[in-house]
Amino acid sequence: ARAGGGCPRPVMAAVPPPSAPGGAEPPPLQYSLLLQHLVGEQRRPRAWDPAALGGIPSPPKSEEQKMVERAMESCAFKAALACVGGFVLGGAFGVFTAGIDTNVGFDPKDPYRTPTAKEVLKDMGQRGISYAKNFAIVGAMFSCTECVVESYRGKSDWKNSVISGCITGGAIGFRAGLKAGVIGCGGFAAFSAAIDYYLR
Repeated sequence: ARAGGGCPRPVMAAVPPPSAPGGAEPPPLQYSLLLQHLVGEQRRPRAWDPAALGGIPSPPKSEEQKMVERAMESCAFKAALACVGGFVLGGAFGVFTAGIDTNVGFDPKDPYRTPTAKEVLKDMGQRGISYAKNFAIVGAMFSCTECVVESYRGKSDWKNSVISGCITGGAIGFRAGLKAGVIGCGGFAAFSAAIDYYLR
């Protein structure tokens, strides 16, 4: 009671926290363990299954669409596409090399004569066409061979590029003899393996 006759202030006793049944207190919540289960290493990723949400509706493919897909996946289409791409790339490469070549338009009969612009453009066009044809043939051969090898093996890996590169290089080199064919096979296979490794 306070001096002066005031009313006594009630004293509140500390109430112990509720205990678990059996008298054992629950362990304190550790937020680090909780975070491990939420965003840490012990988090279980939830697999997203479209079928659980009903899936994404897609209309059935028509016969024309299936036919177009089969045509685009055929070896003939891939070879034709590689042929066109090789022709364009070879033509550009031929024109580029002719543009930096100082012997373009050179006349061996009159080495001191300066070639005209028409002669230079003519030589550049001829070299571009020559490179375009060679690149188109090589591209078509390589693409068709790779498609056949992949269909035969039933796998899509680096071995297809190496095998098709060896066949293509060997076929081109055999026109100059057996030794040139073996060198062409090995060189083109190594080049194909390097390109495939870089792209993958």
